[in-house]
Amino acid sequence: MFETSLTNKRIAKNTLLLYFRMIFMMLVSLYTSRVILEALGVEDFGVYNVVGGVVSMFGFLNSAMSSSTQRYITFELGRRVMSEQQKVFTTSVQIHMFIALIVVLLGETVGLWFLENKMVIDQSRHSAAFWVFQCSVLTMAVSIISVPYNATIIAHEKMSAFAYISVVEVVLKLCIVFLLLVAPFDKLIFYAVLLLVVQLMVRFIYGSYCNRHFKETKLRCIWDKSMFKEMMGFAGWNLMGNCAGILSTQGVNILLNIFFGPTVNAARGVAVQVQNAVLQFSQNFQTALNPQITKNYAKGDRGAMYKLIIRSSRFSFFLLFFLSLPIFLMTQEVLELWLKRVPDYSAVFLKISLMIVTVDAMVNPLMVAATATGHVRHYQTIVGGVVMLITPVAYVALKLGAAPPAVFVVHFIVCVVAAIARIYILKSLIGLSVRNYVTQVGKNLLMVILVGVPLPLSLYYFVTPDNFLRMASLGIVCMLSVAMAVYSVGMDANEKKFVTDQFVKKFNCNK
Repeated sequence: MFETSLTNKRIAKNTLLLYFRMIFMMLVSLYTSRVILEALGVEDFGVYNVVGGVVSMFGFLNSAMSSSTQRYITFELGRRVMSEQQKVFTTSVQIHMFIALIVVLLGETVGLWFLENKMVIDQSRHSAAFWVFQCSVLTMAVSIISVPYNATIIAHEKMSAFAYISVVEVVLKLCIVFLLLVAPFDKLIFYAVLLLVVQLMVRFIYGSYCNRHFKETKLRCIWDKSMFKEMMGFAGWNLMGNCAGILSTQGVNILLNIFFGPTVNAARGVAVQVQNAVLQFSQNFQTALNPQITKNYAKGDRGAMYKLIIRSSRFSFFLLFFLSLPIFLMTQEVLELWLKRVPDYSAVFLKISLMIVTVDAMVNPLMVAATATGHVRHYQTIVGGVVMLITPVAYVALKLGAAPPAVFVVHFIVCVVAAIARIYILKSLIGLSVRNYVTQVGKNLLMVILVGVPLPLSLYYFVTPDNFLRMASLGIVCMLSVAMAVYSVGMDANEKKFVTDQFVKKFNCNK
């Protein structure tokens, strides 16, 4: 009981730290996105997004290995064997350096050919696109090498360090914006170079912190062939899921470029900026909770693991719905308030993107649980196979003459199908009860939507949000309506008691 209380306090503290980090990062990110769009222009902003997307596609190897690294480091911390922790960390660094080399080689061959021969970029911007590509490849390589260090900080649940370093990174990116405004030369190239410099600085900070605080991160001359094969084998099965994830995002981005050109990529880039800002709320909550899911599996405590999965799914949805509803209702108004020039299709892209990330965030704890077991072949084969359908189906839709939003509609439908598949796979993988999950997650979510939406929706049609005061008022009503719905029909008795006790405690302290 005492250990459970300490765990809950640690999760709460880590979540709070990550939220302070997120709020700061979100505000700066939204501001910098606006200035960068203004400084680069719609065309160059679209070029940067699609060229960076090409490079990101070659990061599928890193995405697959990242989850493997996170799982093994966290699992060994749960078992508390230092020699194994050192072995896992050193092996993961070796693997990530190997992956970084492969990504650079792929980028400089296949990626460069695709950029020169297939991308729709104005001839006058080809030279700038080339240098953006080179910087993006190097930035990707540096971020790949950083993965084991980031994973170690999260596994140790040292969220204060993770938060502070992230804030430093955001401040450096804010400095980029001001330098961009006064740059006397090509702003697109200058922006890409500065992002590379920031990535190098952040990589150095992560490495220095880990070397000072965690014994296992001091690199040793260790070569464990069996560990290398085991981690690569685990990552190999994750490869399908991560390839599917890359195709569902950057593959669609490239399709939009081929069919409609960089201006539509700019619209998608705007939608993704807002989507990512909102998504960080649930990601911070999950980042604090995910290590506990893995550690409970390592200790054999299935009951605690099930509770964490269900609670994480529900509250990930609640957090995103809380923030998404006002943006969903006032999408065009929010974009016009935020940006001086709103690219066409931005509003509809954003609406559907919010629906997609809400579904994905809700079922993400299932993926964490599957990864914790180490047996991901069945999971990744089915889920990855379903998600891989997004790009080919979207291509067919565009070929048949569909408008740009069609690719997002396809993405949403496939995500719902994949979410249902995840639930049934976890039943066979860890014994998760489908009935309990649907009852304790699905039923609660539906009730929150039915109770929380009618009032804001009615006010939106009766009170036109044509100025900042009306927008702010409607936004507050949305959030209050959702918060009341979550408390009244979304929480169980224990969660309500916890919230009430915390409120009373806080109120008494302030007397």
